[in-house]
Amino acid sequence: MTELATYRRTDWTVQYWPQIGSTNDAALAAGQQGAAEGLLVLADEQTAGRGRLARRWESPAGVGLLMSLLFRPPEPFAYAAARVTMLCGLALAEVVETVGGLAAALKWPNDLIVAEPGTWRKLAGTLSEIGLENGAPAFLVVGIGLNVAVPPADLPALAPHATSLLAETGRVVSRVALLDAFLARVEAGRAQLRQGVDLWPAWRARLAWLGQPVTVHTPTQAVAGVAEDVDATGALLVRLPDGRVQSFAVGDVSLRV
Repeated sequence: MTELATYRRTDWTVQYWPQIGSTNDAALAAGQQGAAEGLLVLADEQTAGRGRLARRWESPAGVGLLMSLLFRPPEPFAYAAARVTMLCGLALAEVVETVGGLAAALKWPNDLIVAEPGTWRKLAGTLSEIGLENGAPAFLVVGIGLNVAVPPADLPALAPHATSLLAETGRVVSRVALLDAFLARVEAGRAQLRQGVDLWPAWRARLAWLGQPVTVHTPTQAVAGVAEDVDATGALLVRLPDGRVQSFAVGDVSLRV
């Protein structure tokens, strides 16, 4: 039994799995069955985790923080869901710094990276998915996979740019401490959102590569340009070689060097 198996919080309903295909799938299924906001699906190992553009997210047993959170954003749904997703990215970055002792940035839209001039390494992946009820958006699932104690020797098998807190800092960080601090920060952010505070400026300030040459990958194309900015919806604005600015609401971005 791991430390996550007995994790509890009064403000979250915790569902723990020693092994699961995908925490997002479990949270989406629970949402379809009427689960209330505040469900947290935790796992020690994922066998079918996924990222954007149908990519797999490899998650070895016991060395990562693997979770999905269920939210029911208010109307206007699209605006509120975007802010909740921004909040989760911000919370993860802040906790990695305060608990993990490592400076981190967000790779649009919400992956967590260690960014250095001309290079980067990926600490965590985030995947947000919307659940429908009667054909309309009804709930939001935010899935996060953070590499905590993956040994450096095992990282190349995960992904080309993968890293972990252990590899970056040389020490093992408590997954419970990270999770506790993350959920506390999410709760504080939800309170801010309810009070009308817009987290977009803080999220934008965390983004890596604004002003730098990037390639945006979508399900149908790869577009090269300069990451000029993000708009109020969270879409990435890329200036193309012909001077036009193209907006991307979804996709994956990589640095061009």
